[in-house]
Amino acid sequence: MGFLRRITIDSWRKDQAEGNHLLGGPASVQAFVVLAVVAIVLTIQEYIGDRGTYEKLWPFPGPGMDHWWEIRGFAWWAGWRIFGYVVIPLITIALLPGQRIRDYHLSPKGFFRHLVIYLGLFALVLPAVFIASRTQEFRDTYPFYRGANHSYKDLLAWECIYAAQFTALEFFFRGFMLQGLRKALGANAVFVMIVPYCMIHYGKPMAETFGAIIAGLVLGSLAMRTRSIWGGVLIHVVVGVTMDLLALRACPPMGSQTPCGE
Repeated sequence: MGFLRRITIDSWRKDQAEGNHLLGGPASVQAFVVLAVVAIVLTIQEYIGDRGTYEKLWPFPGPGMDHWWEIRGFAWWAGWRIFGYVVIPLITIALLPGQRIRDYHLSPKGFFRHLVIYLGLFALVLPAVFIASRTQEFRDTYPFYRGANHSYKDLLAWECIYAAQFTALEFFFRGFMLQGLRKALGANAVFVMIVPYCMIHYGKPMAETFGAIIAGLVLGSLAMRTRSIWGGVLIHVVVGVTMDLLALRACPPMGSQTPCGE
């Protein structure tokens, strides 16, 4: 329990002491800018960066006409997340007075010092992933790219796209939001971040969406403590790939032209 207290309550108190918690002033202006950018980015993702927009611009050519049509839709989806979650925040940071991009939890030092914590988290999450993988809702959801079982090339292309968007997501929520709000809100930045982070999971299985609240709290607290997003990247990528591989057990065998779920 002492370890848990150090990475949560004690860490929150430390971050709380760093905040100025006063209305007005540069910290509040920065908090407004960061939250406005978050709202704008998430709106862009919803109305432009989804695969529905890609499918309107490049309609499905028909069965057997373009093998990579679907994976390009996911590349569109991930590309907009990289643009929204990384490029726009980097431009914002560069324009904010007194801010340095390297301070936004990009250093790997804290991650390596706390690597054992992240490995322990993965060990804790793994049994829940195994249990969830036995449900029909899970198998109907993962992998998002239903053609991942067509070939190892399809699977590799998909997992690279998946990992890229996870990295972008971690920078946005655990880097840009937390560091951007730290001075104005202190530890409360973690709790503010949890709300939009939970909401981007809407449409996934309900258990996963509720789990995102806990994941946001834990990964956010660790990012504030370690000043690094890379532990969250590791957890997200490893758990995501594991979920896909477990789901693929219920799909037609690798090399089949029958997509998962059919």
